[in-house]
Amino acid sequence: MNLLLFQPSEALARHHYALPANDRRVLHLKNVLKLAIDEEVEAGVMGGNLGWATLIEQKNQQWHFLFNPVSPPPQPLNITLILALPRPKMLRRVLIDAITLGIKHIILINSYKVEKSYWQTPRLQEKQLNELVRLSLEQAKDTQPPLIEIKKRFKPFIEDELMNNLNNKRCYLLHPGNNSYLPTLPAADTSHAIIAIGPEGGWNDYEVARFIEAGFSPFSLGQRILRVETAVPAAVGRLTELP
Repeated sequence: MNLLLFQPSEALARHHYALPANDRRVLHLKNVLKLAIDEEVEAGVMGGNLGWATLIEQKNQQWHFLFNPVSPPPQPLNITLILALPRPKMLRRVLIDAITLGIKHIILINSYKVEKSYWQTPRLQEKQLNELVRLSLEQAKDTQPPLIEIKKRFKPFIEDELMNNLNNKRCYLLHPGNNSYLPTLPAADTSHAIIAIGPEGGWNDYEVARFIEAGFSPFSLGQRILRVETAVPAAVGRLTELP
């Protein structure tokens, strides 16, 4: 845990937060960081600023903190990630990587090569997604949660939603094959990009055609077939600099 991340609902008063003594975060502060009264730790408030939290009291099975906000969170990446739903074990790793990189809009969609059983995973439930977001933000020292959308129907999403919301964004379709290598953009280019990454075997011909009709340009990351969890940071690293 690189950041003590408070929820707004945990505030007792302005800048005063209390956590149960058995809370996961408190146990980390107690057993790993050995935090004592009047000592401080890097902290932030979900949706708010970063700063420092001072442990001021331990009573009634609660730890009380005084939070001093100092600075805004890191700038988000100007990237929307469209991702064919990975298998459940990989989904968690991919989302953690995307969120820690600073991607604030993630869209999980269906694809012909996505097994129907993947959509039944508990990892897509709101409670589990929220916990994963919190862990990722703690890792990255960030406070701004991403928007994660779930779209189970490919064609309506492409034709009814995506095509109407491109707004001259740079649109990249990653697909293995003889496509051009994904370009490296100059640091001065801050325009918004949309990256669509399919299953490890790639999109099928129909899906590729629909993306191209919507305005996407197909690119590859070389001759090797990469895992999705490898393709995401590789693509982001070529398209933008991390703040």
